[in-house]
Amino acid sequence: MTPAGPEDVPVEFVSALRSLRQVSVRPEVILDEVPGPARIAPFSAALTAEVRTARRSVAAAELASGRFVVLFDPAGQEAWEGNFRLVTLVRATLEAEVGADPLLAEVAWSWFTDSLRESGLDPHAAGGTVTRVLSQSFGALDRRAEQTELEIRASWTATDENLAPHLIAWSTLLCTAAGLEPLPDGVVALGPRR
Repeated sequence: MTPAGPEDVPVEFVSALRSLRQVSVRPEVILDEVPGPARIAPFSAALTAEVRTARRSVAAAELASGRFVVLFDPAGQEAWEGNFRLVTLVRATLEAEVGADPLLAEVAWSWFTDSLRESGLDPHAAGGTVTRVLSQSFGALDRRAEQTELEIRASWTATDENLAPHLIAWSTLLCTAAGLEPLPDGVVALGPRR
């Protein structure tokens, strides 16, 4: 969060942060709080995430990672068309044949829009990019398999301070990029024990 005294933090921003704390994510998703960017908005907060095959295990493989940033400007910003802007990043390594698909960018962007829609959100002023990097090794590294790294960057404006559905949507996007099967209807991911 941007440095400020407790009396300087707007009630709307505090409420937004509290709404994020109420979210339970799948056990494969590990969230950590990190400092938000200081120069983009008067108030900010950020989370990083890793999707792993097993929770908090050193031997667990990382399937995807990302960052979820909350920006808040009480005066609003014209480009945002609102006061709360959410900026996200998702990175995942894909199998080479999946990475070679010419429709990968469109499919990855549909993961973003579908995750928002499934959380009951209509993305306001949404935009973003999908980038893929194909890596092929040579020489002493030629035994490494080809791999594709996918990066989805997206931002959109929240219309109110309840950011819980937005974090849920981003978590769904992370899990989709990681290749995890969706949870069946009616099944709720259990959060960590307290």
